[in-house]
Formats: sequence, C-alpha cells, structure tokens
Amino acid sequence: MKRRIISAFSVFLLLAAAMPSFAVDISAGATTWYSWWDFEEDNTSYTPDIDPTLLYGPALSVKFNDEYNLTFVFLYGKFDMQEGEGSSVEITRIDSDLALNYRLNNYFKLFFGGKYMGYTQDNGFSHLGLGPGAGISAVFPMGWDFYLLGNVSGLYLWGNHEPSDDSTEDSTQKYNEYGFNSSLSLAYYIAPASVTLSIGGRYQYFKTIFEDSDDNEDMTHQFYGVTAAATYSFNL
Repeated sequence: MKRRIISAFSVFLLLAAAMPSFAVDISAGATTWYSWWDFEEDNTSYTPDIDPTLLYGPALSVKFNDEYNLTFVFLYGKFDMQEGEGSSVEITRIDSDLALNYRLNNYFKLFFGGKYMGYTQDNGFSHLGLGPGAGISAVFPMGWDFYLLGNVSGLYLWGNHEPSDDSTEDSTQKYNEYGFNSSLSLAYYIAPASVTLSIGGRYQYFKTIFEDSDDNEDMTHQFYGVTAAATYSFNL
C-alpha cells in the first residue's frame, strides 16, 4: 500500500515539475470521508452488510496561474463486511484522483484527469481499476470568509479482478466501470493562518461490468457519507 501512495505522489510531483518554472501557490493538507458502502450483484438478492468506515489521505494542489491548477487526492481505509456466524472480512478501499483544472470564471472550473480506485484483501483478492474522469466544480463566496464548494464528475475505468487464493473462481478477469461522483461542502478560510477548513458530503456511484460474467455477477456500488478537510496554503 505504501508503494501505491508513493507512486501516486511521485506522478503528481513529476507533472508539477513538468510545468514552466515560476512562482506557484501550493495547498497541502489532509482530507477524510466517513463513508457507507452499499452494493448489489445483478440477478441475485445478495446485499452484504458492510460497516461504515473512515477513509483518509493527503490532498495537494498546485496553482500555476489564474487559469490552471493541478490537484491530487488519495483516500485509503478499511471496511468490515459482515459474514455468517458473527465473522467478518476486512476490505481495503482505495480512491484517488489526479486532475488538471481550468478556470472558466470567478465561480466555475472544468477539470480532467485520471482516477485509480478499487479494493483488496489480505487473502490475495484485488479489484483495481484506472481510467479517465472529467467534470465541473464551483466555488461561491458566502461572506465572512465562508465558501460553498461543489463538484460533479463522471468516470470510466478499466481494471483487473483477481480472486482470492482459496477461491473457486477462474484466474484474473477484466472489467469496466462507469459512474459519477458528486460533493457539496462548506469551507471557511482562516486568513491569518492561511488555512482552509471544510465539511460536507460526498456521493459516488459506479457500475462494474465483467467481460466474462460466468464466475462474477455485474455489480452496482454506492458510496456516501460525510467529508472533512484541512489545508494550508503557501507560495514557492
């Protein structure tokens, strides 16, 4: 897991370094998402009971000029899925985004980038995908250093599904996922400290479609919950 975080952060630094060399504004901090996870398998009545959990990770932004900035967010956490007879299985969840943002006006931005997300277990199971995402974000001043932030985006991923070591499933299967993210939050900027605090909510929906569904049923996933973040801004 540490290798994945380091690799994603390295990509962010390389892209930032590839931009022209001049003074930039940087925001760095932490973000969290207390999330519920609901999913259903198509053509079955299987709806597992999954405890909500806290996803957390770094949030970085590099502003190059008034029009462009580069953002990176990585979230990580572990869900407990309840099984029969009081037992449970731990599922590690990953959700990361790297995006280039373009400012349309004082309120709206367009963004395009890549998304890497999925989940793993210690028994060898993994379900990890990568692909493009794009959307629009908005910032509305509310007065007294408060801001209303919102965004909506679409995603389309390609990935590999690895069964667990003791599974009766066949070997690696390929899948596609499509869906969308949306969030809304209230932020407060503490000017003397150059710190921004925010709290809000996030909803994510995506559909998993296996290329060969003999061993796997297609699935519908929903993640939703409360978000909070704190970032510090400075110049280089």
